Amino acid sequence: MRSAHLQVSIISFFIEIKLAHLICNIKSTFVILDGMPKVTRVINVGKIKMGGESPIVIQSMTNTPTKDIRATVAQIKALESVGCELVRVAVPCLDSAKAISEIKKQINIPIEADIHFDYKLAVESIRHGADKIRINPGTLGGLDKIKHVVDVAKEYKIPIRVGLNSGSVEKDILKKHGGVTAEGLTESTERSVKILEDLGFYDICISVKCSNVPMTIETNLLLAKKFDYPIHIGITESGTIRSGSIKSAVRLGTLLHHGIGDTIRVSLTGDPVEEIYYCKQILSALDLRKFGVEVISCPTCARTEVDLIPIANEVEKQCAGINKHIKVAVMGCAVNGPGEASQSDIGIACGRGQGVLFKNGKVLKTVSENKMVDELMKEINKMAGGR
Repeated sequence: MRSAHLQVSIISFFIEIKLAHLICNIKSTFVILDGMPKVTRVINVGKIKMGGESPIVIQSMTNTPTKDIRATVAQIKALESVGCELVRVAVPCLDSAKAISEIKKQINIPIEADIHFDYKLAVESIRHGADKIRINPGTLGGLDKIKHVVDVAKEYKIPIRVGLNSGSVEKDILKKHGGVTAEGLTESTERSVKILEDLGFYDICISVKCSNVPMTIETNLLLAKKFDYPIHIGITESGTIRSGSIKSAVRLGTLLHHGIGDTIRVSLTGDPVEEIYYCKQILSALDLRKFGVEVISCPTCARTEVDLIPIANEVEKQCAGINKHIKVAVMGCAVNGPGEASQSDIGIACGRGQGVLFKNGKVLKTVSENKMVDELMKEINKMAGGR
């Protein structure tokens, strides 16, 4: 676990660099492009609201067999413990759909059932307690089957996520646009949404992804101009923790900066718990939501006269259980100390054998190197109101 935290700390630095170049000088939370709706409509997903002025919902997806109730519940509880607010589960078979009712009894967050092709699995998922379903209307096998799903969704008062990706674009649209394009993905989405609207269904969330970052961004910009439905943003097949986190940060950061995105997922090939960490980091970097202690630290250079990396990691580790938002700086020298990190709430500037503890840009005291972390944590805990 410690090595995982170390890897997270290292990679988060690269994310911040990418985002800094991408979204510097943000003047407000939302920058609305010409013709875009200012807010999306609100849908209810279990006990949470999505869209409108509601907080951006953080979600992930289990990678356990859904019919394995024990394993799936364990993974969802792990996700809950780090701040996941909505979880999606794959439903490839009837046993998986039926398992939802038992899973729901043991978890505390809404559950979204992910359905491909078989409309019966969508119906059974709803009947067994899914708070939301994800379908591609164009792949369910005809209007009568789609209507059946919609009728049951209306009966149980749950929303439908229209989920499309670059691999599900209709052949006629591909031919019209000469392959997969942002315009084609948008047209395919319009076609799917219209099917639901024609059936009198409007509790819709839209999600369109592909592995190409610029195309995904362009598609969602187009969608935001056309619809006022909540939009789920992410990037499909993004890759491993290292590569996927960078792609996701660039893509999600861009869209969120433009006011697009009511719920997010950072899709990674790895432990889904890591996805929640990156979601939080992206939202926090954009000042859209704040989560506990934010540790900032310098990358070190030849001026650094202390082994800063383990110090920063230790501070981050000890701050993990603090819920109050506090910005903590761990700096490697006087140059990057109280001056450069003056916007932090509390911090330490490390030197040879000692460090300067500062608060709101003002020096509190000088402490020896072996007591730096302890003294810093004392002040942090005071600010947090105790542990």
